Amino acid sequence: MTSTKTRTTALITPVAQQAQDEAKVLADQGRTAQAIRRLRKDSGLSLHAAPIALDLPTQGHALPTDYRQAVHALRQCDAQLVGEMTNLLHNKNQDSAIKLLRERTDIDLAGGYHLVIELAAESDVH
Repeated sequence: MTSTKTRTTALITPVAQQAQDEAKVLADQGRTAQAIRRLRKDSGLSLHAAPIALDLPTQGHALPTDYRQAVHALRQCDAQLVGEMTNLLHNKNQDSAIKLLRERTDIDLAGGYHLVIELAAESDVH
């Protein structure tokens, strides 16, 4: 059974289009382990989130290729979290916003940082 945290992480972690395409080819050839490794190589996806990310396109979900798309995906799957993070950013609490994101998802520190920076830019918070 997949946790909501892990699924959300898979939905909001950017994966380069080339890596997604290569992983799909590998998965179509029945080489699932190699496909998962390919997704993880440059994306920061965890061992738990990568298999979910591999399955998401077959369920009608597009994986983000950049942090702008990741913020959009996060808004779609957890608008309340985005609201809480935005409030923290308005109060100049960037570190708290990153911490909250990491508590509610399994995103790594670098990914959390970049996503919060993109959210701040979109929210015009400096």
